[in-house]
Amino acid sequence: MRKITLTETVALLLENDNYRILTHTYPDGDTLGCAFALCKALRKLGKNANVAVEGDLPAKLRYLANHYREQAFTPAYIVSVDVAAMSLLGPQVMEGVDHIDLCIDHHRVNSVEADNIYVDPTAAAAAEIIYEIVRYLGVELDEDIAQGIYTGVSTDTGCFCYTNTTERTHTVAAKVMGYCNWKEINNINFVLKSRAKIKLERMIYENMEFYAGGQCAIVYTTLSMQEALGTTDDELEGIASIPRQIEGVKMGITMREKPDGTFKISVRTNDRIDAAAFCARFGGGGHPAAAGCSIEGTLGSVKEQLIRAAEETL
Repeated sequence: MRKITLTETVALLLENDNYRILTHTYPDGDTLGCAFALCKALRKLGKNANVAVEGDLPAKLRYLANHYREQAFTPAYIVSVDVAAMSLLGPQVMEGVDHIDLCIDHHRVNSVEADNIYVDPTAAAAAEIIYEIVRYLGVELDEDIAQGIYTGVSTDTGCFCYTNTTERTHTVAAKVMGYCNWKEINNINFVLKSRAKIKLERMIYENMEFYAGGQCAIVYTTLSMQEALGTTDDELEGIASIPRQIEGVKMGITMREKPDGTFKISVRTNDRIDAAAFCARFGGGGHPAAAGCSIEGTLGSVKEQLIRAAEETL
């Protein structure tokens, strides 16, 4: 494993060909935006490149693949984007992959086993890195590349509201806005909601529980709740921000039951509470103010573990 610079990263991308670009499980706007933007940029250089996604694309992010068609070739160079750990790479994405050649990421803690790793923790989104890579590759922006980058930076910063947003974030967004329909991207990702999601959010507010003297708020969704309301898995994106919006809450924890007997945990924090360190206690990680992990068990047992850890933290 070798930590490399941005210049070395660009050099490797220019030297190689036949790319398979890996995205993480429960793919969000950043990992998918990065993958499709990088894929298009490499193709514009005359190289072969495909994007690997675990399962189906989330419905609201399918626009990222509007002009994408799978190419027929044998992958020879494997790149992961916005992936912080090997556990975030699903079996479908890793099918036929025995090693990763290059990891491009922005998470402060990265444990991906790759030959070469470029991590820039100052980037609010991995898409900021992809923008720089595209620029140094000498590829001109177009709609597909721009919408991938804009989607990545906007979704990973909560439409530029999260504390990870920087001047650089706004600069990158400004550079690509003229090439894509950013208004529609914002509308899809931050405004539109299905009736089922509205009902789910109402149920979440009704079930919200407070601990640690009101400094921690916990919400949850179970499989039975999702089935009763008819919500799809990708409609659950965004609910992690709900508990942190409550006045006086320093840590918001969202629990999402998965079919495999685990709960996907999303943690959002205020007042410099380290969400990544909290999730690391359960084998996860992420950013200082936004992180996640997975815990096996029942609703009650998982909640008990989280409450105990939250009280110790706060």
